Amino acid sequence: MDYGATVIALKKSLKNGKVVDVVLGFDALSDYVDSYSLPSAPYFGATVGRFAGRIANATFDLNGKSIVLHQNNSGNALHGGIAGFSQKLWRLEQLKTDKNPSVSFSYRSPAGEELYPGELKVSVTYTLTEESELEIEYKATTNEPTVVNLTHHSYFNLEGQHSSVLKQELHIDAYEILETIDMIPTGKMLPVQSTESDYTAPKPCPEVIDTTFVIKAKESLAATLLSKENNLKMEVYTNQPGLHVYVGGNCFTQIKGKENASYHSQSGICFETQNFPDAPNHPNFPSAILLPGDIYFHKTIYKFQSF
Repeated sequence: MDYGATVIALKKSLKNGKVVDVVLGFDALSDYVDSYSLPSAPYFGATVGRFAGRIANATFDLNGKSIVLHQNNSGNALHGGIAGFSQKLWRLEQLKTDKNPSVSFSYRSPAGEELYPGELKVSVTYTLTEESELEIEYKATTNEPTVVNLTHHSYFNLEGQHSSVLKQELHIDAYEILETIDMIPTGKMLPVQSTESDYTAPKPCPEVIDTTFVIKAKESLAATLLSKENNLKMEVYTNQPGLHVYVGGNCFTQIKGKENASYHSQSGICFETQNFPDAPNHPNFPSAILLPGDIYFHKTIYKFQSF
């Protein structure tokens, strides 16, 4: 839908003929709007920007100038600010219904929105391929130096709306994570070997995770989610350096989900492909700066296989 350029449903047919909706969400637009007033907004299926993740103290330096953003998360800026791209009305640009159906949206973020510098013109295209993939492509341009970091925020559950993800197996092809203090990166990268963050071999999804993994090989397999219950596998591919993994979905019994589901804190798992959180404040992180004349390009694929 055009509110937040949001994925509201993603249905996959199984070998047994059953169809499962593998992303969390709501039945009504009003519920999506109201969800941003929950104690912790879930951002179900949304396009997140202008900057996904946290920026420490809502400040960073750009070309020698201190940029001060709106604070919306314990003194930090999170997911674009008080009303980021996920709460904006995007413009429908194109709808294709051929063998690889796709939909494209655009949004013009004026200079100064959420106090970010520069006008940012953004597009996102969702494509369903014949290989059972959801392909997402983002592009952005600016008229003056700014920072940009976009991501997709679906919560996946390969068993539908009413279960948890705790019995589904998670594999992450990453050997380092970002060290954080109070959810803010320190600038260091830590090895996952012999830690609870080691998913180089598949193991059940954790009850709690909110971690950025360092992806070394661009556009190769970054992560896999497997349901033995539904004999369904999802693979994640991206050209981004980071994969932020988050288990959640809690709606605090205030809003019912699709199929009248009561979403809880293990209802779904997010695979937020992106640059590193707080990248503008860490010179050793991949640059999040976008300059006039350059094009920000981000591609992520979620691929499904029923067996």
